[in-house]
Amino acid sequence: MRLVLALAALALIAAAPPTKRLSVELPDAEGLLPERYGVSADAANGNCLACHSAAMITAQPRLSRVQWGETITKMRVVYGAPIDPADDKAILDWLVAD
Repeated sequence: MRLVLALAALALIAAAPPTKRLSVELPDAEGLLPERYGVSADAANGNCLACHSAAMITAQPRLSRVQWGETITKMRVVYGAPIDPADDKAILDWLVAD
């Protein structure tokens, strides 16, 4: 009886229309973030470009160092971004360079 039920369940699954799969679009590799006013972009390139495109990052509004720090913390804590805490200062330096 169990075999019949299992086969019936498999037949229903096979006959069901395909479901829409969840997908994540990663940014295009159009380039790296540039050095900004003499501040290296290495830390930002190494951490931020894993999820964000350079174009998306450079289009962000100007924020204060505190606001960017909160954003980095949110990326790490809420979204699970593997941002190395040792890179926070260098990322912040680049983000607020002017």
